[in-house]
Amino acid sequence: GYTAKILNSFCDDVGATRAMNVVEMEKLHHTARTHLAPTSRRVMAALDPIKVTITNWDEAVKQQEAEGGMTFEVPNSPTDESLGSHTVTMTEVFYIDSSDFKLKDNPTYYGLAPNKAVGLKFHGGNLFCTDIVKQEGDKVVEIKCTLDKSEGRAKPKSFITWVPSDGLPAEVRVYSHLFTVPEPTDRWEEELNKNSEMIYPNAIVDPSVAEVCDKKHVDRWTSNAAVQFERFGYFVVDTDAAFDSASKSGALVFNRTVSLKEEVGKKELSDEEIKAIEERREKSKKDKEAKEARLQISPEDFFKLVPEHAGKYSKYKEDGKDKGLPTHLADGTELTKSAMKKLEKERQKHVKALMKASKK
Repeated sequence: GYTAKILNSFCDDVGATRAMNVVEMEKLHHTARTHLAPTSRRVMAALDPIKVTITNWDEAVKQQEAEGGMTFEVPNSPTDESLGSHTVTMTEVFYIDSSDFKLKDNPTYYGLAPNKAVGLKFHGGNLFCTDIVKQEGDKVVEIKCTLDKSEGRAKPKSFITWVPSDGLPAEVRVYSHLFTVPEPTDRWEEELNKNSEMIYPNAIVDPSVAEVCDKKHVDRWTSNAAVQFERFGYFVVDTDAAFDSASKSGALVFNRTVSLKEEVGKKELSDEEIKAIEERREKSKKDKEAKEARLQISPEDFFKLVPEHAGKYSKYKEDGKDKGLPTHLADGTELTKSAMKKLEKERQKHVKALMKASKK
């Protein structure tokens, strides 16, 4: 997938030198992305597909009728209209990638999970998981969902891609760094990346790729067609491909040239870390609610109702600008002038907070 233009551009950027020099791989990857982004057809793919069945299909179709039905026009490039467009048709069954579904939800995950909704790209509605079907070994093979495009629906935190039921089966090879360190040492065998090649033999890709991936266009000595699989990277048709677009038969094989952005390994969160995140979010939520409740308290009732003062005092000034200011503790002890002055300063801070909130 590294064309002559990519390699020549990379050499121009790096420059020539007589001294031995090591260049980061990311510089080559950046050059590849720069050249592939404006020229590669963008399509959806599921490398490790999970079947999705819509259980309220008839209702979903009726909701979509006003917007032209379940066939969507997808631009081949978001920036270059000259590359044209293609259509994808949603049916009662379609596929999503397994990376977009988890059996157990957590605060840092925005994909699909049981009893949770995500947005569907191009369709625009909410996909809500109601049930799952597993095989032996706890592998999820089917997700049963409802589609909701009604007005007033909750706004999803993310949108996921999908592949229609007439998607094409393909083998997809995902390549990444050969080593786990930037510069291998004498112990390079221990530094090999065991995941430098990941093969997905049962991938499903957008059927529109048939137009550019026919075996008659595949040649060992030229740069074969490149496509962008949304969210996964830039891929090129491999010479092992023997796909015939007329009969839609024969092997369809893609190799990843480069990811969409530099990949930084994501740490899988432990149950304790997830619990800590949930506790922080819950505390933040409660703090916000407490702050909003505090802003509903008038200056006159401040020392009677705020949690840190409630029940501490038995008497308050009853009129004038100092109305509501405590004069006696709960046990009847009269407050000193300095103590009352300190309390008045605290109340004035509350007054300023009320004024600031009213301006928003």
